[in-house]
Amino acid sequence: MGVKAALPRYELYFYNVVLCMAMLWAARWIFDVSSSNSNRKTFKTSVQSGWHYSGRKMDTADVEWMMWFSTFREHIIFALSGHVIFAKICTLLAPQYRSLVFMVYGMLAVFTSMGWAYVTLILSHCVLLYSISLVKLRWLCFVAGLTTLATFKMEPFISWQAGFVSGSFELRPLLFYGGCGFTIMRCLSFALENCERKDGNYSILELLKYNFYLPFFYFGPIMTFDKFYIQANNPNLTRKDGEMWNISIQALLNLGVIMIVAVILHFMYILTIPSDMKLLKHISDWALAGLAYLNLVYDWVKTAVMFGVINTVSRLDHLDPPKPPKCITMLYVFSETHFDRGINDFLCNYVYNYLGGKHDNVLDELIGSLCTFGITALWLGPSWVVFIWVFLNCFGLNFELWIAKFFTMEPFISIEMAISESMSRRIRAVFNTFNFWKIVLYNVLVLNSLEFANLVAKRLLLKGFPFTTITVMFVTYCLIQLIKERERRQALIDDPDPIPPPAPTPTDPSTTQTDAAAAATQPVAPNKQKAE
Repeated sequence: MGVKAALPRYELYFYNVVLCMAMLWAARWIFDVSSSNSNRKTFKTSVQSGWHYSGRKMDTADVEWMMWFSTFREHIIFALSGHVIFAKICTLLAPQYRSLVFMVYGMLAVFTSMGWAYVTLILSHCVLLYSISLVKLRWLCFVAGLTTLATFKMEPFISWQAGFVSGSFELRPLLFYGGCGFTIMRCLSFALENCERKDGNYSILELLKYNFYLPFFYFGPIMTFDKFYIQANNPNLTRKDGEMWNISIQALLNLGVIMIVAVILHFMYILTIPSDMKLLKHISDWALAGLAYLNLVYDWVKTAVMFGVINTVSRLDHLDPPKPPKCITMLYVFSETHFDRGINDFLCNYVYNYLGGKHDNVLDELIGSLCTFGITALWLGPSWVVFIWVFLNCFGLNFELWIAKFFTMEPFISIEMAISESMSRRIRAVFNTFNFWKIVLYNVLVLNSLEFANLVAKRLLLKGFPFTTITVMFVTYCLIQLIKERERRQALIDDPDPIPPPAPTPTDPSTTQTDAAAAATQPVAPNKQKAE
């Protein structure tokens, strides 16, 4: 109830106007701070040379973005272009061997960039986890996989294994940890799928084909082994009508977004400003709220573009990779908050859904989410900031289930049945507004710093109360209503002619009314695409 309810057009127009004005106002403040000459000392370290013809420098605080699209873009383009060429030749001449060609090219690329010692290290982990998978005990595979992953997250094992890779190549440290971490997760997926296979075992060659697929090797996303195995060995390589057109459009969109991000990084230093606490204390509440929000939007855009480039290559290889994450702008529930859909799919398939069941039991949900976020903490690297982030998101995820169950009780069912659907939607949006800012604050904590998240919370909820708090929450309420409207229209497109419910029988009015109320307010089981 309240989800499919439509609101008057003039109300939606009002929400659009308020949201646009608020975003432009916040962007103007951030632009003024970025252009101020008094902040040159703050920008000295991470704001460096950019577009000379416009007189603007570029925010280079994000090392990952700079590595992908500036410093090493020629290396990355060369490696991925070679993969595409060899894959296309093999697809035309010997399609039955294409997965083997993917593996050979990937191993050669890894060997060229990192050396034989690194390839040997990766192969040793593959052999170890493959041997354990032959026992076909899920718990043993989990213990071995997570223990191996911990050796890349804790000293002295990190330094000892990193010592195998030598040389002055600047990209090597990042490639080392990226390749090793994703290798362990892929090997764990292989081991768990091998446990589920009742008829024999997968060969170690299948594991090597899966692990050394170059587009996914260093930076993901993770595609679970069951999906990769079916798609990489699919003999039918025909494409659907318009598929190549869609791939081309997606590639052009990625290029366009890269250019837009470059413009933003030259004119609004949203990544550097949060690092200077003295500067943050002097900017307006609106600028601070916009800064927190734009940092999350930027991180989503970065992840979507990085995975979008890789996904374009993999779709050319007739694979169906994990989709980019859902934009933070479209989120108001914890059950859909994930920035890496590949890791999220992995955790849902093997941990969250396995332990959480149907996600309607409070205890099962708690156990499943605790184990899921525990593995996430290990994946991100144990630290106090990560532990705080894990605790807050795990609590938020379970709190949603507790609240949903609480509001299925009386008198809430009767109250909701007594009000109109549009009013129900408005009331739900009020609660979703507070949820939205919890999601923002929790994720700003891990993307920026504890100090920045603490400052944003104090300015918006304590020092800015009541004017700033009410204003920000009202603008967020407008955003939530626009999100719900988009979801409503998408639901109508997906199901334009839903089957109407059966008419109530007049024999027992009291029973019919109770059943209708329960059906109308029954909480939907939390989305299985849970927060990573």
